[in-house]
Amino acid sequence: MSSIGTGYDVSVSTYSPDGRVFQVEYAGKAVENSGTAIGIRVKDGVVLAVEKLIQSKLLVPGANRRIQNVDRHIGIATAGLLADGRHIVKRAREEAQSWRDVYRLPIDGKNIASRVGDYVAAYTLYSSVRPFGSSTIIAAMDSTGPKLYMVEPSGLYWGYHGTAIGKGRQVAKTEIEKLNLEEMTCREAVKHAARIIYNVHDDAKDKEFELELSWVCEESKGFHQFVPKEIADEAEALAKAALNDDDMDDD
Repeated sequence: MSSIGTGYDVSVSTYSPDGRVFQVEYAGKAVENSGTAIGIRVKDGVVLAVEKLIQSKLLVPGANRRIQNVDRHIGIATAGLLADGRHIVKRAREEAQSWRDVYRLPIDGKNIASRVGDYVAAYTLYSSVRPFGSSTIIAAMDSTGPKLYMVEPSGLYWGYHGTAIGKGRQVAKTEIEKLNLEEMTCREAVKHAARIIYNVHDDAKDKEFELELSWVCEESKGFHQFVPKEIADEAEALAKAALNDDDMDDD
């Protein structure tokens, strides 16, 4: 890509002869080199799961979380550059608060995704800034039910039943497509999400990781929160057992 983009990748405001914006594509590469994050929308809510790679054994467990609260009913999972993801989350919180100040109502899923997407897209328009090297998965529970969106570094956003970003996105998407999401509950989705994250993690190439799990659902009374420890521990134990069974079958 570097040879093709020579001279056309120094600024985000410059198109290549074939209509590509290389800086936005490079931002996408930053996301692809990150730990995997997935979102699963089921009949009673949304589950987020993140493979948070541990950069140093000296880090405090639970630090530098990849899943954050935006509002009481909205959560965001990020993949890519951690600092960029934090900035996007901060902006999303400001948008959610602004909506409450103006309309005296909690912001719905589509509007928070639209506002975050517009903000991210603005950083692809001017030569004085660079695109965000982070993609975000937005989980929300509003008056019309559970919502799941993914915002790309270009600012484009889509609504999903299930999605994945990061290094293992292709394998994760394939696994999500096998699930009967319309009939699944969040408790069941948590177990599948943990299994998928463990399945896509490459022990040979990746560092150790922490599994982050959150949900916004009827069981959490419409609030976005981390999955209770006993449920998360059970899901993680089942995921490890399934992975060991697969390894034995391969042998």
